[in-house]
Amino acid sequence: MKIKEILCWSMVAMMSIAACSSDTDPAEKNDGTEDLSGTQFVANHFVAKEEVLRAIPIEFIDKARQNLHIAYQHTSHGTHVSFGVFGLQDYKSGDEVNFAVTKNNPTANKLDFGDNVLKSYAESGVDASDLSRNETAFIQATRNFLDDKDNASVNVVMWSWCNIAGHDVSGNYLPGMQMLIDEYGSGGSKIGTGPGQRVNPVHFVFMTGHANKNANVGNGKPADQAKLITDYCEKNKYLCLDYYAIDSHCMNDNYWDDASDDGYSEKYGRNFYLEWQEKGTIGVDYFENKTTPGGTVKPGDHNSQHITANRKAYAMWWILARIAGWDGVVE
Repeated sequence: MKIKEILCWSMVAMMSIAACSSDTDPAEKNDGTEDLSGTQFVANHFVAKEEVLRAIPIEFIDKARQNLHIAYQHTSHGTHVSFGVFGLQDYKSGDEVNFAVTKNNPTANKLDFGDNVLKSYAESGVDASDLSRNETAFIQATRNFLDDKDNASVNVVMWSWCNIAGHDVSGNYLPGMQMLIDEYGSGGSKIGTGPGQRVNPVHFVFMTGHANKNANVGNGKPADQAKLITDYCEKNKYLCLDYYAIDSHCMNDNYWDDASDDGYSEKYGRNFYLEWQEKGTIGVDYFENKTTPGGTVKPGDHNSQHITANRKAYAMWWILARIAGWDGVVE
């Protein structure tokens, strides 16, 4: 059965569930998140800047850090987010408090970042280590994870792509994510106080794929796939971390359609991210990414520089602040 057929049957099932439980009081939302406001939902290259991060009102940074519990699944390219988030807290004075984070070890007043925690919930014999391994495995793995009472506090779920090229974004990824939102998002069929339901709704963060050197433009390639995802998110007001936009735009916001996942462009003539880093100062213009909070320094897999993962950490915190109630507008 194709995923679009599954989606249709799921909608019928959800309508039946809602009808059977109409006399049940809805669960009170108590997870510290808010329904999304504002007009921008895609964290692209304009968002992924330190000046944007520093402009986020501290109340929303605090709320995100204290109340959000993230489940993130990825392979090597996905380390750009996690390594950036883990390194940011050691960047500048005050960051050790504002962007304090813990990996797979919930701690008071630190962002609870569950790294690679979803794949073990996949069906037996199915590889769900990222979105590229099996185009629909993430759906059931996420359900199994969220139905586990040990994960009741989780309120943010994000899956990363390895190579998005050639995958059926319209037929599998987008309807699969919508299915999960309809079940576990705010007002979803599995949110409530009845049997088999969970109290805390979940924010699902979409993601585009990384850039491929000299192979971004064309049907089924990263640029086209990214547009499908970002258009869907803007239309439906869903949050998205736009890997492709960050990979393919230099620090001056110029677009390089031949960019690699490391910031190299033959049209530009060199690696625009490495060039920028070499002109900057560590601890002033950029920070060192780390494999764990306070751990080993590493740029991010497939990268020769720290800027890519820095920018994806900025984008991630913008998304978290949006979930915490910020409208995303930089004054």
